Amino acid sequence: MASVLAATPASAQVSSEEKAEAVAKTSPSPSKSPSPKPKASPKKKKSTAKKSPTPPKKKKAKASSAKKKSKASSTPSPKKSRTPTPVPASEPSIAPSPTPLATLTPVPTVRPAISPGAIPQVEVEKSGFLGDQGYEPPPSPTPRRGWWFWSRPEVTYQYLSRSVRNEIDRAPVMRRRWQFIVVHNSGTRQGSARIFDYYHRHVRRMKNGLAYHFVIGNGTSTGDGQIEVGDRWRRQINGGHVHSDYLNNIALGICLVGDFNRGQPTRRQLEACEELINYLRKRCGKIDAHYAVVRPHREVNPPQWATDCPGDAFPYSWFRRFQE
Repeated sequence: MASVLAATPASAQVSSEEKAEAVAKTSPSPSKSPSPKPKASPKKKKSTAKKSPTPPKKKKAKASSAKKKSKASSTPSPKKSRTPTPVPASEPSIAPSPTPLATLTPVPTVRPAISPGAIPQVEVEKSGFLGDQGYEPPPSPTPRRGWWFWSRPEVTYQYLSRSVRNEIDRAPVMRRRWQFIVVHNSGTRQGSARIFDYYHRHVRRMKNGLAYHFVIGNGTSTGDGQIEVGDRWRRQINGGHVHSDYLNNIALGICLVGDFNRGQPTRRQLEACEELINYLRKRCGKIDAHYAVVRPHREVNPPQWATDCPGDAFPYSWFRRFQE
């Protein structure tokens, strides 16, 4: 019995140990149960929540792709509208390009109205003097004062010296050639035929030098009213004083030294110029019963090369005395 009893407590002890082990075994089971506690489920929810925004991004991408597709779809529509645009076709029909040309056409019609007055008669004369017209005879020597009271008085000149008259008379003047006498100013305050010849020959590269046929001084480089004869008159070649080759061939040029935009020519210059013009008109002879026409440079130069020469301060009423 004692052994049984002794054995029984051992079994009882075993059973208690087993019970303890069972309890211990049962204790971890509840500890394992909290492992799948709802803490993991919120994590799963968070993961699901994290996963949930990703699809909307895809939707946005899809939306952006849809927008791109819509834009791509919209781009061809304006292309279609541009391709049939009849704007260029309508522009030529509406564009009034011919009308402004029609408005401009009257302008050239007005210009010829200015030129026909001078050019037609000049052209007729051009075809005439190219033929053999001969030469104007030199003027007869000035008569000397006679002893008798009925003899003609001697013609006296104040500015045309004998040497100047001799140079004018010796030149072989062709009949009907010199139809105009053009008056200029030098545009400088001083000068002479020699100075202007150097300037025209070396600066302006004019092979014949001095562009004028005559120069009248103002008292600076030469005497006031002193007349100088240029080489173009001696050789009877065309001038270089007008912006027209044809007019240079039929017009004599007289230059008065001075700038007549700032001041007027001297009295002696005007008197010397009048004396010279009257002598040249008789020397060149008449053309169709008229002497050579005397004009200022500004009235003879072509309109496309307008000039104010011989200056705004020049007394233009002075030209009325040469209307014959």
